Amino acid sequence: MIEAHATARYVRTSAQKAGLVLALIRGKDVNRALATLQFTRKGVAVDIEKVLRSAIANAQQKEGFSGDVDRLYVSACYANQGPSAKRVRPAPMGRAFRVLKRMAHLTVRVSERAAPVAHLAADADAAPKRRPRAGAPKKPAAAKRAPAKKAKE
Repeated sequence: MIEAHATARYVRTSAQKAGLVLALIRGKDVNRALATLQFTRKGVAVDIEKVLRSAIANAQQKEGFSGDVDRLYVSACYANQGPSAKRVRPAPMGRAFRVLKRMAHLTVRVSERAAPVAHLAADADAAPKRRPRAGAPKKPAAAKRAPAKKAKE
């Protein structure tokens, strides 16, 4: 199984804001993740898309890659907090407020899904047998049948 990752460091956004967008693509196929990022109305989506494309390219360069990009999916993605730049903002009456300009390190990890096996697809057609719930009362055989209609008086 091929696994590759890419990291963008010192991206000018907070890790919390990036995490919201990364949660949208976690676990999705790479094509669906790219489409999601393209239509996400957040500024950090452009940076995440760049990192995802880099991770896909890294997977294609790995030894043993099948060549089918459609089998890749986003196995993990996260944003770690980077350093914060401290700035001073003037405040009333001669005071000063500190402003933190946060940075984040974005990481996207892609993996290749296992190839579907033919004999597993045949077993999926058979309906699985369900066991009764533990502690459930036993129903008499008469209760399982449809109730008889009452005669009109």
